[in-house]
Amino acid sequence: MKRLIYLFILSLFCGNLLAQESPIFIETNNTALVYKTDRQNKLMQVYFGEKLNDADEYSNLFSQNEAYMPAGMDNLYEPAIRLLHNDGNPSLSLKFEGVEVSRVDENVSVTQITLKDDVYPVEVKLFFKAFKNEDVIEAWTEIQHNEKKPVMLTHFASSMLQFDKRDYWLTQFHGDWAKEMLMQESQLTSGIKVIDSKLGTRANKFQAPMFFLSMNEPSTETKGEVVAATLAWTGNFQFNFEITPTNTLRVISGMNPYASEYHLKPNEIFKTPDFIFTYSFEGKGQASRNLHKWAQKYQVLDGEGERLTLLNNWEATYFDFNEDRLVELFDGAKKLGVDLFLLDDGWFANKYPRNNDRAGLGDWQENKEKLPHGIGYLVEQAEAKGIKFGIWIEPEMVNPKSELYENHPDWILKLPNRPEHYSRNQLVLDMANPEVQKFVYDVVDQMLTKHPEIGFIKWDCNREMTNEYSQYLGENQSHIYIDYVKGFYNVMEDLREKYPELPIMLCSGGGGRTDYGAMKYFTEFWPSDNTDAYDRIFIQWAYSYFFPANTICNHITSMGNQSLKFRTDVAMMDKMGYDIRVEEFTDEELAFSQQALKDYDRLKDVIWFGDMYRLISPYEESRAALMYVHESKEKAVFFCFDIYTYRENITNPVKFQGLDPDKKYEVKEINVQEGRRRGPFMGPNAGDSVYSGDYLMKIGYNVRGGREDLSSHVYEITEVN
Repeated sequence: MKRLIYLFILSLFCGNLLAQESPIFIETNNTALVYKTDRQNKLMQVYFGEKLNDADEYSNLFSQNEAYMPAGMDNLYEPAIRLLHNDGNPSLSLKFEGVEVSRVDENVSVTQITLKDDVYPVEVKLFFKAFKNEDVIEAWTEIQHNEKKPVMLTHFASSMLQFDKRDYWLTQFHGDWAKEMLMQESQLTSGIKVIDSKLGTRANKFQAPMFFLSMNEPSTETKGEVVAATLAWTGNFQFNFEITPTNTLRVISGMNPYASEYHLKPNEIFKTPDFIFTYSFEGKGQASRNLHKWAQKYQVLDGEGERLTLLNNWEATYFDFNEDRLVELFDGAKKLGVDLFLLDDGWFANKYPRNNDRAGLGDWQENKEKLPHGIGYLVEQAEAKGIKFGIWIEPEMVNPKSELYENHPDWILKLPNRPEHYSRNQLVLDMANPEVQKFVYDVVDQMLTKHPEIGFIKWDCNREMTNEYSQYLGENQSHIYIDYVKGFYNVMEDLREKYPELPIMLCSGGGGRTDYGAMKYFTEFWPSDNTDAYDRIFIQWAYSYFFPANTICNHITSMGNQSLKFRTDVAMMDKMGYDIRVEEFTDEELAFSQQALKDYDRLKDVIWFGDMYRLISPYEESRAALMYVHESKEKAVFFCFDIYTYRENITNPVKFQGLDPDKKYEVKEINVQEGRRRGPFMGPNAGDSVYSGDYLMKIGYNVRGGREDLSSHVYEITEVN
């Protein structure tokens, strides 16, 4: 009798979990995300992990993990979605309605799962865009209703993923201005771990919108199960990591619901930003390479195209320049051998001249005293010297001391009955307002219409959002954080329709806008105002986990006490540029830099588009080593930096990765200053320069460090017959 009762209860339990006969599975080459419905017709996530060889076996899986958990019913945990109906009912019950799968091409498919409330006219669509070869999935949600009046959304996740493992290890990134992307790893414990931003316009000051999640134990570069994920949203974000009493981990990702209750009109579609993730079973290195290939092919503007090497005038002049001084700097750019000269802040405004950061921002006319012949003259002079001309703008911001502030106070985010709060002596324009969007568009469009020869724009955004009150939004003030970003995207969509190929750097007081929502419209980004080469090793190392090398701008400057070689080697790891007084170079430094640029131009395709391997982490040793390997495995570039050679005598060789074990390779040092030793130090094999890929990956390459701290080496690795 007891056995019959037990079987009856078990049948009810399992029956409640058993899914439809045909599971819904989103697959890439190596991963599978699988859903099924239970007897109550709820959508359940039954699997996320390594793809099975036999897809029919997904039918054997079951789970209690509801795929997109709503609030207000029987959910005891953090919800993915919560809304308030017209009648005040705060509940939502989502039932499976149907699934559609469409093929974009042989590599890309989109799965749409429709869920509907069984009482109220509310519909939620879950989208999954799978990139087969890159092992990357984009997930987003669309919410719609047909009630008589707007409903209030208070939670609106892009994704809800669930894991059933023994332990979970989270790698997160945090920092501040000039201290971006500091890496931390910790084990998740019961309760909720939250990573978020409430800064509005600067998405990753304090906390960065990306993470690694390792399963069972911390993953390394080459070993372990790990999910790498990020959110394509240039505003407030939130990641929730909640471990339940049964040790299930729920990861809810999306826009931050903080102060963002959204009043959704009938039949209006609320689309969340894309949550982008990849599952690697070979450590963090493979996860990074997945994201790099996906980003360059599908997400970054012209991700597989060329990039310009530039000289910026900021550290050479700051605000103190005139057109004669700039033309002199053009000579330095030509002599150095760069592609472009970039004119930074300080070129505009007349009533309140932009001679410092306290005035002029918002008044985008050439300053007549500094540039009496206008931008057109500078473009002509640059072209005459064989270089392109680029320019800096910050069109979303305004100084109180400006004509724009005087003429359009209603365009500015400012609280009624409160004093204005300034950061960098400026305020934020209300990008939720269509008039402001048109103004920002016109700043760029009018400049490019008048001067179509402009070859590059640096788009800055130097402060977070405070004073967050919009005269345009009226009663819907809680829409400002979301509608600001949508307004920014509207402007960029219009600009890119007219100017689809113009290179634009995304800059934001350093590394404040590094997300794939913005990178659809930008070719590259500025990772930090901190250009000290020692600090940059750590900053660039962390960004490399999620962004390909051709998107990360690194300028050789006078900041820091390192040698010019060390600064050049660090900058060469990604997209190299200069912001330095070339006229102060010695003849030896100029010759070194000219040769470095020639070598970089010759090797940049390997660095930008090759597979990246982080070999030795500066977080683990007093040196850093990484390499890029061309897809053909015929060419590679290897970087090694000794950070504190005095403290630690490093002699163990660096084991390479990604080479062909059966090929022979010449290893040749480049970026060697005149009079310095060139070539390898390989113990008993000293003097040899050709090795098999097998040898270099199993035995390694022993780099002789300098006697001084902060020595660096760059090696070109070439297949030989």
